[in-house]
Amino acid sequence: MNKVFILVLSFLLFTGCGVPKNKSISNEKAIAAYDVKNVRTSIDKKFKDYKVEEFLFEGHNAKIVFPNTKNSNNYWIWRARFWGHEPQVDKALLEKGFHVVYVDVGNLFGNDEAVSLWDSFYNYCVTKYNLNSKVVLEGMSRGGLIVYNWASKNTDKVFSIYGDAPVCDIKSWPGGLFNGEGHAKSWENCLKAYNLDANSVKAYKNNPVDNCVHIAKAKIPVIHVYGDMDTVVPYEENTAIVAEKIKKAGGIIKIIRKKGVGHHPHSLKDPTPIVEFILESVK
Repeated sequence: MNKVFILVLSFLLFTGCGVPKNKSISNEKAIAAYDVKNVRTSIDKKFKDYKVEEFLFEGHNAKIVFPNTKNSNNYWIWRARFWGHEPQVDKALLEKGFHVVYVDVGNLFGNDEAVSLWDSFYNYCVTKYNLNSKVVLEGMSRGGLIVYNWASKNTDKVFSIYGDAPVCDIKSWPGGLFNGEGHAKSWENCLKAYNLDANSVKAYKNNPVDNCVHIAKAKIPVIHVYGDMDTVVPYEENTAIVAEKIKKAGGIIKIIRKKGVGHHPHSLKDPTPIVEFILESVK
């Protein structure tokens, strides 16, 4: 019996069968599969106290800010748009050991191409930087589109969503088909990105106001901050609809109203309520 065992063990060792693959080699191959160029450490005025790495990912500008002391769980917040704008929440989370990550897909308005690129970028970040398999999403203004559209298809990968005056329906912005101001050039580009026209877009049903129910059913906590004088991304056409549907589906959403404030400024001077909400979601 011992001789048989030794022979079998020898065979396994010789052929490599039953021996775990080298994880680092496997990771290197996975990382090499992506089109990543011009990787460099940069000086970012908004994050001058932290190491910032920037690069091109599949042709899109990407950045990652490293905390000075990282969290043992490798938490991260993924900003969808307007890098460095009102970075109060990002900086507060960096101090809690979070990484801050960004890839620019703003001109795709959250369409399927953007979602696919985010799939790839997520896999790259988790593999390359060993980040947590779940992420906090930050959707500022039009960033709300990709945040919800990606999260609705990846509910198992999301801790929570922070929307700041988020666009939740392309018909509201940039379309301006209701009471909002809209933006003609952006609307033209948005329709092209979605392969829609002025008529077919009216029946389009994969906006955050539609797919937010998936987030609700997955019990992903959501927080929105909005200005009650916002005429660019009106509350009634965006956050109000999402909030109603999330609550109806049994989900979790917190709304922070800024009285007398328009679309700008974003965030809060004191980001504590947002940060506390996010930290509670990762427990």
